[in-house]
Amino acid sequence: MSLNNSSNVFLDSVPSNTNRFQVSVINENHESSAAADDNTDPPHYEETSFGDEAQKRLRISFRPGNQECYDNFLQSGETAKTDASFHAYDSHTNTYYLQTFGHNTMDAVPKIEYYRNTGSISGPKVNRPSLLEIHEQLAKNVAVTPSSADRVANGDGIPGDEQAENKEDDQAGVVKFGWVKGVLVRCMLNIWGVMLFIRLSWIVGEAGIGLGVIIIGLAVTVTGITGLSTSAIATNGCVRGGGAYYLISRSLGPEFGGSIGLIFAFANAVAVAMYVVGFAETVVDLLKESDSMMVDPTNDIRIIGSITVVILLGISVAGMEWEAKAQVILLVILLIAIANFFIGTVIPSNNEKKSRGFFNYQASIFAENFGPRFTKGEGFFSVFAIFFPAATGILAGANISGDLEDPQDAIPRGTMLAIFITTVAYLGVAICVGACVVRDATGNMNDTIISGMNCNGSAACGLGYDFSRCRHEPCQYGLMNNFQVMSMVSGFGPLITAGIFSATLSSALASLVSAPKVFQALCKDNIYKALQFFAKGYGKNNEPLRGYILTFLIAMAFILIAELNTIAPIISNFFLASYALINFSCFHASYAKSPGWRPAYGIYNMWVSLFGAVLCCAVMFVINWWAAVITYVIEFFLYVYVTCKKPDVNWGSSTQALSYVSALDNALELTTVEDHVKNFRPQCIVLTGGPMTRPALLDITHAFTKNSGLCICCEVFVGPRKLCVKEMNSGMAKKQAWLIKNKIKAFYAAVAADCFRDGVRSLLQASGLGRMKPNTLVIGYKKNWRKAPLTEIENYVGIIHDAFDFEIGVVIVRISQGFDISQVLQVQEELERLEQERLALEATIKDNECEEESGGIRGLFKKAGKLNITKTTPKKDGSINTSQSMHVGEFNQKLVEASTQFKKKQEKGTIDVWWLFDDGGLTLLIPYILTLRKKWKDCKLRIYVGGKINRIEEEKIVMASLLSKFRIKFADIHIIGDINIRPNKESWKVFEEMIEPYRLHESCKDLTTAEKLKRETPWKITDAELEAVKEKSYRQVRLNELLQEHSRAANLIVLSLPVARKGSISDLLYMAWLEILTKNLPPVLLVRGNHKNVLTFYS
Repeated sequence: MSLNNSSNVFLDSVPSNTNRFQVSVINENHESSAAADDNTDPPHYEETSFGDEAQKRLRISFRPGNQECYDNFLQSGETAKTDASFHAYDSHTNTYYLQTFGHNTMDAVPKIEYYRNTGSISGPKVNRPSLLEIHEQLAKNVAVTPSSADRVANGDGIPGDEQAENKEDDQAGVVKFGWVKGVLVRCMLNIWGVMLFIRLSWIVGEAGIGLGVIIIGLAVTVTGITGLSTSAIATNGCVRGGGAYYLISRSLGPEFGGSIGLIFAFANAVAVAMYVVGFAETVVDLLKESDSMMVDPTNDIRIIGSITVVILLGISVAGMEWEAKAQVILLVILLIAIANFFIGTVIPSNNEKKSRGFFNYQASIFAENFGPRFTKGEGFFSVFAIFFPAATGILAGANISGDLEDPQDAIPRGTMLAIFITTVAYLGVAICVGACVVRDATGNMNDTIISGMNCNGSAACGLGYDFSRCRHEPCQYGLMNNFQVMSMVSGFGPLITAGIFSATLSSALASLVSAPKVFQALCKDNIYKALQFFAKGYGKNNEPLRGYILTFLIAMAFILIAELNTIAPIISNFFLASYALINFSCFHASYAKSPGWRPAYGIYNMWVSLFGAVLCCAVMFVINWWAAVITYVIEFFLYVYVTCKKPDVNWGSSTQALSYVSALDNALELTTVEDHVKNFRPQCIVLTGGPMTRPALLDITHAFTKNSGLCICCEVFVGPRKLCVKEMNSGMAKKQAWLIKNKIKAFYAAVAADCFRDGVRSLLQASGLGRMKPNTLVIGYKKNWRKAPLTEIENYVGIIHDAFDFEIGVVIVRISQGFDISQVLQVQEELERLEQERLALEATIKDNECEEESGGIRGLFKKAGKLNITKTTPKKDGSINTSQSMHVGEFNQKLVEASTQFKKKQEKGTIDVWWLFDDGGLTLLIPYILTLRKKWKDCKLRIYVGGKINRIEEEKIVMASLLSKFRIKFADIHIIGDINIRPNKESWKVFEEMIEPYRLHESCKDLTTAEKLKRETPWKITDAELEAVKEKSYRQVRLNELLQEHSRAANLIVLSLPVARKGSISDLLYMAWLEILTKNLPPVLLVRGNHKNVLTFYS
């Protein structure tokens, strides 16, 4: 193929990223050509550059001697283009062409635009040249639209650039966060909850420093493993908004993601109420101390909580930027409060603090507090259950993944660093408070040791204080009794109160933002149709204002209840369920071994993730067993709901990958299993064409293959290869989707071939996989064989011969109306199109009427004119098409009814099996399988076999014995002894009239003429052939008589298919046999197995 470098030829495709590949620009005129001819040196191309300095800059390379041409080119008023001005397909300009790797090609270099999803917010998707465009011959004269070509050449962008520019404009005001403000700050604030200030000292008092560290370590093990799993999933591709829901749903699929997403969003909404109530309780305690109560403690909590959540809602609705600023301020307060505690531990204690149990760092106190001292009703797991919620909150950053600049970098870095920092803080506080404060103290400064008193051996006693009476009566101070230990130890007590406020408010604010974001992502995916209302976003940041309102209402409801002790364990278990599924997602994706699982964050292990998932489930029961049960029940219910609804999404989940791996492993394992007659099942190739065009043929085949055997709907495209392949590829997915939609358990396969027989031959040889290969060919009877071209008949009979050659059984199905309903489908499509046009027309007229009602008299005239136009032209066309369509529809009404006859439940009746020839048992097995189906269960088997007239009873007993050994139930057995007698004259006359147009009648002609006719029409039936197989012809006609006599009222007839010996029986004679054999009968299945046993009576 030669390339013509004129303006009418598509030339090189151009890489748009010049920092990766350099592009040579060559001036295309006579001077440059002459210069090129004079120059014998090879072209000097610049080396490929990967440097950033080449960004948005075009490097020009030219041959020696072309410098002047290039200068003239620039001086002519045209400037060199930057890489942004070239489209991937742009190689057409008036002045120059482009070269990639030094030669002309349409191949495009790798670009990120080719791999984006349609509608990606990060940039426009660009389609690379298709394989067809690269592979097919390049047209010599390709018409290029000047407007589009010039637009691209002039740097106006590519089709779709306007949308991309609009998206960029829309993104201009969007607030995006880095890993510090977006993830680290949020996670730290959420993990450092109120538990740090008012419960950690009590946990150390109960469990001791040793077990306390173990409790913190166990909790961090759960969150740390979950953090690693989250990091791995988040770095395995682009992460959008939705946080934990997005990560789980894209990994495990919509069933798991949809169930956990809803309860995770609800848990965050209720968590807002929990944190706000915690804040309100602290405020109420302060009001009590100052005797400033408003009503009573419960109502004061409700009032303060309601006001607080309204303020938090205002901050959230104001925008993510304001919310982020508030979080930073709260973090600063929290850090100051923690630092205040550590500073307080080294400030010398006074007598008041000593009486309350604080003695600064003392080795004796550390030793005494190192071991556990659980009070009545408490134990390791109960204390762990109280502490664990303090370690949660690691998903606070991931929950706003849609608002992060680079989620893949921010989530792993921010989450893991937050876990590390908060763990160090928890351990530091636990060890410090355990080394400074005794477990019990009276608070009485007079409880000092007097000389001569016996010391009870406690650390306090050694330090001059006697708190021994705390063993017999309750005390108010010490680690075990005082929740305000950190305030007492700190350098400035009110800062601890400020820290409590900061911890509660920041956690509430993070949950108030997380819940709507996760809920919005869930609603956008349309998994729950009823929740689509909440998918809408507002403003530059696509803020879920409707979700904010819903979260606010849920939080307000639980704040007004003001009793969260019951709901709190359930919420903790909801969060743990999310952690468990994230860990399981990481394990599942790794275990599935999908090539698409390539996380950039490599510090994870699939078995560690599985251990983390199991640990999360165990912790759920440790915290509260009944709450864990409720969580599992809710999640299971939602899982079943989403599974039943079957949302139309495809996210490439690991569940899909594992399904493939399991199927592949099972298929490979199946190849090691030898075939056995007991495990035989019909595995069928069905020549349906498009599966929707011959539904009856597919239905009867599906009836005996469903849940038991392989069924492949096959179509052969005959014609020019290029057109056939294009049509075939375009319809593959649609036709397989039709099978799935109609709940038909079958595959669709298609081939393009030069003739129909070649295509079927390819399918017979290549279809299937391993042991799952077809063993039976199912075809419809060729009803129009007498009018069909000879080649079609040759192909039809030829595929039967081919099937027998490949030792594949054959089933030919005949129904009175035929199978092909493609014309009916065309009529239905036409009617649907007309109906859509009618509705669109009515909508347009209605809109015009609404617009013109305010236009006065002038609008009235316009209205009349438009109505005349719209009502005349379409009405004429539509009426003609509709009448024609209705005519065709009425004509094919019987065909439509016949096409659905096997979908219906069959009436009570019989399936008559004419088992005339032993083919291995397939003729008997297929009807037996049919009787096992619900639609055919009311049909009984009647068996007809040939026999001798003088031994009818004996042969009947023999056949009954054989069927009983095969364990096949039957209603009756008929021995037909008169099969081989001649048919009556009328029947034989019908057969002779049928074959008359195809007979050669060479016996009536002289030898020369006869030989000439044989050469000219070798397909005709000769007298010699007819005489040689006359007895077989008699048998087919006689069998029809017997079928008319015995099986006319049967629901279905299954009959042994006669075999035409190759080279002996002409195609037309064989078709005449099939025609006369099945003429004027109920639905008939002509069956011939491959003469290998498919039935056995051995166990």
